[in-house]
Amino acid sequence: MTLNSADPAFADRLRDVLDPKAFREVSPHYLDEPRGTWSGHAGLVVAPADVAAVSAVMKAAHEARVPVVPYGGGTGLVGGQIMPDGPAPLLLSLERMTAIRTADPVENVMVAEAGAILSDIHAAAEKVDRLFPLSLAAKGSARIGGNLATNAGGVNVLRYGNARDLCLGLEVVLADGRVLNGLSRLRKDNTGYDLRNLMIGSEGTLGVITAAALKLSPRPVGTAVAYAAVPDPAAGLALLSLARDRVGEGVSAFELISGQSLAFLEEKLPQLRRPFDPAPEWMVLIELGLPAGLEPQAAMESIIEEAWERELVADAVLAQNETQAEQFWEVREQIPEANRLIGSVSSHDISLPLSNLPAFIDRASQMVMGMGPFRINCFGHLGDGNLHYNVFPPQGGDLAEWRSHTGEVKRAVHDLVHEMEGSVSAEHGIGRLKTGDLERYGDPVKLEMMRAIKAAFDPHGILNPGAVLKG
Repeated sequence: MTLNSADPAFADRLRDVLDPKAFREVSPHYLDEPRGTWSGHAGLVVAPADVAAVSAVMKAAHEARVPVVPYGGGTGLVGGQIMPDGPAPLLLSLERMTAIRTADPVENVMVAEAGAILSDIHAAAEKVDRLFPLSLAAKGSARIGGNLATNAGGVNVLRYGNARDLCLGLEVVLADGRVLNGLSRLRKDNTGYDLRNLMIGSEGTLGVITAAALKLSPRPVGTAVAYAAVPDPAAGLALLSLARDRVGEGVSAFELISGQSLAFLEEKLPQLRRPFDPAPEWMVLIELGLPAGLEPQAAMESIIEEAWERELVADAVLAQNETQAEQFWEVREQIPEANRLIGSVSSHDISLPLSNLPAFIDRASQMVMGMGPFRINCFGHLGDGNLHYNVFPPQGGDLAEWRSHTGEVKRAVHDLVHEMEGSVSAEHGIGRLKTGDLERYGDPVKLEMMRAIKAAFDPHGILNPGAVLKG
């Protein structure tokens, strides 16, 4: 289907429906993505102030057949927020729609506009003594609309679920400008198809999320954070099982970290205080969050002691105060930045059934090392089966030269993930990076249904063309 660029004539049309503050300079800020894989282009960037303005923009784009790329915080890692080729799109930024409309500690619900930054949502929840548990390394710049559009995961999925599990309702502007008024605060509503969950994870290809009703949770009264060196990932899983047996859903996060992660941090971010020196081959970061009447520090010590007796733990460090706990988490959250500074040959956001994780790590490492003397940094959310399995050049190797192996490494890793009943996109989405993977590994009937849904919601194909589904 032929689409048209967002040209000066289209810009003039939008001046009739938008206030002057809505127009933004087409700057690299909007056109680059964090990993530098692509640079996008745009004929026009606008930032509407409210849902009515977004509706007017989409109506005009639908009539003019102008492609629209919804833009949140620009933190996505699979290229869903940029359009590298084709007719110059309209980039629709939600950056002015940042209001927290309400935060109700009785209902445990917050209604926030799509441009609200995740860390600001955390702060608004804290003001009413509640927790919004979605937490990412990019929380200071990621916006909630983008988090929902990609069904973001993060470190607390083990206890609270993905973004999808934290949303009760959505306000969405459709491709033709109609508004889906779905900001329900209900926990039970069986009145037909679940359009909310259809929009969550659609990466801006079915509609533009403008606001969301979010689930809040009680804040844990006490927390405990620890690093534990484990012999191998299988021991890490056994430790997770032990911890959940002892405190149930009190395990808020359980992260697997390789010794290579600490080596990269030492090389690129030496100012960070690392939990072990020398680094063990494998370690886990555990956080417990418990209600009043329970002692998380004592519970953590008991779990570590029992794990030591079972030879699941070789060493452990417990945070003694809140500052140290924050330092422990900073180590985990800075691993992606150290990876970026090193520069990867191929990065993989994957998930597998928990029982398959140790075998995958062993098989994948043997396979990748058979292709060359690569460095492998495997880390991630062990509690929910999501690994970031990233492959890097050997020490001193030329990154540009080793990137000639990117295709074969990626294909081999993803083929193994698929063989072992996993997913090649755990929490980052499909975007433009993984459309080929979706075609290769996706169920044919699922793909057929996805295309039918896309055609029904966006018959002219103007919403984020090239993302998720190949044209």
